[in-house]
Amino acid sequence: MEVDQMQRQYLDYTKSLFLEGFLDGQFLQLQQLQDENNPDFVVEVVSLFFEDSERLLNDLTFALEQKGIDFKKVDAHVHQLKGSSSSIGAQRVKNCCIAFRNFCEEQNIDACLSCLQQVKQEYCHVKNKLETLIRLEQQIVAAGGTIPVMEFSF
Repeated sequence: MEVDQMQRQYLDYTKSLFLEGFLDGQFLQLQQLQDENNPDFVVEVVSLFFEDSERLLNDLTFALEQKGIDFKKVDAHVHQLKGSSSSIGAQRVKNCCIAFRNFCEEQNIDACLSCLQQVKQEYCHVKNKLETLIRLEQQIVAAGGTIPVMEFSF
């Protein structure tokens, strides 16, 4: 596949992630911070998001399995996950966390368990999408191309 074709595919794929609500404008801001001095910036930030999210999802699962659930602790974990997802533009994960925090405040265990499953599902979706995007970036760079910057115009 030629570089310009891969770049078009990359832009189309990125645009679909915005249109489907997986990512928001914060992700574009991250991309704009990447330059020749820091060519792996987005990959590094996304990798940290994956590590943090998986740790937090495990912590949430454990906290909600306890007999006497500490809703303040659960809320603190959800708050951290919301912050991480906001910082990279993972819009659907962030939105799930907002609902999750409301149920923590109400101490509604069933709703919290339901939100945990929903957050895990949205996290898996965005992780798969971002991994695909990173693979496309790597293919473009390996072929000698540059990563196109998407204009936010849709």
